[in-house]
Amino acid sequence: MADREMQVVIVEPHKKPEIATIDGSLEGMQKVVGGLIEPIYMEDDTALICNEEGKINGSELNRALFDEDGEIYDIVAGKFFVCLAPPDSENFESLPDDIAKKVCETFKEPQSFFRRRSGQIIVVPDEIEKPSLDSQIKSAEASRNSGNEREHNAPDKDNDKNR
Repeated sequence: MADREMQVVIVEPHKKPEIATIDGSLEGMQKVVGGLIEPIYMEDDTALICNEEGKINGSELNRALFDEDGEIYDIVAGKFFVCLAPPDSENFESLPDDIAKKVCETFKEPQSFFRRRSGQIIVVPDEIEKPSLDSQIKSAEASRNSGNEREHNAPDKDNDKNR
């Protein structure tokens, strides 16, 4: 693996993916994932590079990987990145912009994982952006105010009876 910079997509638990430039050396890639690297080869000649020991060293579960039938075949633990892995090259390479955007779309939703008593693992999308308390209050006030306007504009049944 050559010592050079690479454009990759970095994916961390509970965060949106980010396009970033990293040191493409073995040491640089190990630094990103926090340990020995393990490639998982994917479509579009890409590789997901994760920590080889992520699941056994207590790293937080990050994203589920699904097969063509929509079934989970693996769950990646810890921070990982995706790069180009051309079949005719021994080196990982920078992602072209179009593939980087596609990878961001693939991993756009952070996930949480829960195990049922039966042992089945449930994948639940995280809420990425929760409205702030201020925006919730403003929204509630706007709803209340729009409701009051309708009440004021509605004919008063008691006044109609007196006419």
